[in-house]
Amino acid sequence: MTVRSKRKIFKTRISKERKMSSSNSNKMSRRDFLKLAGTTAGAMAYLTACGQSGGGGGAAGPDLTSGESIPLDDLIAAAKAEGELTTIALPHDWANYGEMLETFKTKYGLTVNELNPDAGSADELEAIRANKESKGPQAPDVIDIGVAHTETAMKDGLVAKYKNANWDTIEMKDPDGYWWAEYYGVLVFEVVKPDIVESPKDWEDLLRPEYKGKVAMAGDVLKSNQSVQTVLASGLSRTGGDITKAAEAGLQFWKEMNESGNFIPVIADQGRIAQRETLIVMEWDYLALANRDSLAGNPELEIIVPETGVLAGPYAGGISAYAPHPYAARLWWEFVMSDEGQNIYLKGYAHPIRFNDMAKRGVIPQEMLDKLPPAAAYEKAFFPTIAQLTETKTYITENWRRVVFGE
Repeated sequence: MTVRSKRKIFKTRISKERKMSSSNSNKMSRRDFLKLAGTTAGAMAYLTACGQSGGGGGAAGPDLTSGESIPLDDLIAAAKAEGELTTIALPHDWANYGEMLETFKTKYGLTVNELNPDAGSADELEAIRANKESKGPQAPDVIDIGVAHTETAMKDGLVAKYKNANWDTIEMKDPDGYWWAEYYGVLVFEVVKPDIVESPKDWEDLLRPEYKGKVAMAGDVLKSNQSVQTVLASGLSRTGGDITKAAEAGLQFWKEMNESGNFIPVIADQGRIAQRETLIVMEWDYLALANRDSLAGNPELEIIVPETGVLAGPYAGGISAYAPHPYAARLWWEFVMSDEGQNIYLKGYAHPIRFNDMAKRGVIPQEMLDKLPPAAAYEKAFFPTIAQLTETKTYITENWRRVVFGE
């Protein structure tokens, strides 16, 4: 498992298109159109371009302005005309995205251009900003970011609204459709055995002297949502669950971890874990469990849900407001948020956000349910609000180096 900077510690396009499309449509003769329409794909590409610029939908292509779900047959046809989807920050071993991407490509016959699998949430938003005027291969269509980053995405106008067909069964979302939770996990301790004889059971245990030089995070706090949440979780443990004091308490905890020498500021990726360089790692449960399976006992990993400070972290999906392939982007989310896509997450140990609805309808295979950790371990899970996540993320990232490293 390569740990993404989610692990790796680590005017609008529409106005431009309207101008271009209006100019082109006035100049394009019937002869030119017939040349373009020499293939079905060519005709559809032209109609799709008109539909995007006009925003009215109808015969010119499905409407992109309403934010409502597009009928699947129409969406598939428009996406196939585009022919491609550009993703970012989707490592194949994160939440089973490898299978998700391959299934999508096989199902719909689209090419998928995968940008920077190790990018963090902040990197994803910056990629949209940097490519606002570009429809080239470096411009992402879709993003997968920590929920704490959604406020910035909306405030900066980086995401487009879209309510997929399963919208009503998504339990955490923006009411207007600018983002929605896809899956979630809780932070766990990933412990290499038998190197660590006595495994930590809670956050304070990490300060034991026998853990000197053995504890690492799975990302850069300044870029990685997962690592920001690691700091927050340790603070929740220290404050007895008081979110208003958790960010400051978490920074103090990691200051002590750094001063004791227990914390080593490296990125704990699969290679370091396999080589026993990082013996205790904090990671989302779905990543740790998948890592345990992939390493297959070499080394043996013990996955522990801490006794306190059990923090749940959802990730949010979105569509770039400047997406070069807006229909393919929407088709991606129709697939990911379908029963099929949500079960692919679960197969990779990520808890699909539509789990409750799917469980009630009996569409989750029993063998998947049998592989999950005991439900009792998750009973104390705390789900922060968007406002809490945003406030704590800002405080932690702005003060991380000053408090922890004295810079």
